Amino acid sequence: MSKSNIYKFGIVVFPGSNCDHDCYHAIKHVFGQECEFLWHHETDVGQFDCIVLPGGFSYGDYLRTGSIASLSPIMKSVEKFAQSGKPVIGICNGFQVLVESGLLPGALIKNSSLKFVCKWVRIRVESTKNLFTENMKVGDTLKLPVAHGEGNYFCSPDELKALNENSQIVFKYCAENGDATPESNPNGSLENIAGISNKEGNVLGMMPHPERCTEEILNGTQGRLIFESIISWLNLNNKQKDRA
Repeated sequence: MSKSNIYKFGIVVFPGSNCDHDCYHAIKHVFGQECEFLWHHETDVGQFDCIVLPGGFSYGDYLRTGSIASLSPIMKSVEKFAQSGKPVIGICNGFQVLVESGLLPGALIKNSSLKFVCKWVRIRVESTKNLFTENMKVGDTLKLPVAHGEGNYFCSPDELKALNENSQIVFKYCAENGDATPESNPNGSLENIAGISNKEGNVLGMMPHPERCTEEILNGTQGRLIFESIISWLNLNNKQKDRA
């Protein structure tokens, strides 16, 4: 990763979030960026460079995963933040909140096994037309952990067509050789989808946890690529503003 400035990341905390501190540790202590927790009742997010919706069980996953959290006061501000073109990343439960709030299309339903899945998986980069794969190329594979009971991505045929046409499918579950096989799909997700972006490429939802594999002590570091890509994009964006 190229030398970076220091940016400010906001991590949204809902009742039931439990991966907020994982994200804080990775961003603050591994990447040396500024980081602040944002309680879900807050509405001022304008001072941040990137918003993170972490994993967990917001509101105990009542009704549908992410559905109550999507109605929290902060989400209106997150929507405006995303509309301004700044990065928003939702991880696991954060992905569920993004689809429930309408920032991303589709839905996340119960795993096809009807069991909670907690294991390491491989994902393949499908698109670089977004800021989250800035430091990657199509076909690259990453080994990341998953931990979810409702990560089965589903959408309508029209939404799936649009996702493919607009290169919004960012990651797919794959085998070690990179093939997106049924066996490599941990939850039954449509077309092995592990992560998608909005059409503009500044909002990402993904089920695997990159924040849990940014250090060797955690038995993997490929999650660093996601955060490094965000920081690289912020560097580039900052330079472009300086030239303007």
